[in-house]
Amino acid sequence: MATTTVLPEVLWAQRSSLAEEEKNYVYMTITAADVPKSDIKLDLKPNGITFTGTSTTLKKTFHLDVEFFAEIDPEKSRINHTGKNIELKLQKKELKEEYWPRLFKEAKRAHFLKTDFDKWVDEDEQNEAAEEDFSQFGGGAGGGMGGMPGMDGAGGDFGGIDFSKLGGAGGLPGMGGIPGMGGPDADEEEDDDDDDDAEDLPDLEGDAAKPVAAAATETATEKKA
Repeated sequence: MATTTVLPEVLWAQRSSLAEEEKNYVYMTITAADVPKSDIKLDLKPNGITFTGTSTTLKKTFHLDVEFFAEIDPEKSRINHTGKNIELKLQKKELKEEYWPRLFKEAKRAHFLKTDFDKWVDEDEQNEAAEEDFSQFGGGAGGGMGGMPGMDGAGGDFGGIDFSKLGGAGGLPGMGGIPGMGGPDADEEEDDDDDDDAEDLPDLEGDAAKPVAAAATETATEKKA
């Protein structure tokens, strides 16, 4: 049975900053329920995005191919896949105080595009807004994932994401600051600590044994008396 190809619903919000790169981004959500990671084909480029994925429950193939209003930096953008959607933090390439007037290059209204009111903040109020939590997002979304270009040799849950760029995980750079995960020399340092502790222990066969022997002699003398 052939599947129907449809445009997915897209939600978006944004932040802008002239000085702080991390506060200069677009938040984009592609609604595509029950699309397995293995079936996702996503190609993120500086001037646009192409996405294709087939839902296992809806029996629909979602396809999106659009150009952005302005350029982004794919390598600094981040992505998160859930059972309901594909979430993207698109890093704007140009630091600018003003918001983008729209998400897509084409000014014509797109019926599938909606404002994400849960994340939207007016331009003049964004400095007072709480920061979004992107801790679940993977890094390095440049290139492709799934069957798209940029897949070869990539690891992690997503084909196009280079998880070696993410700190704070086993075997990755940046582990030194995590308690109990001091990096490759940690075992040697622990062995050195054990040796130091051993050197600090009293010599039970030497001076440390003398008080014990003296106490035993006194006890024997008392019994004879």
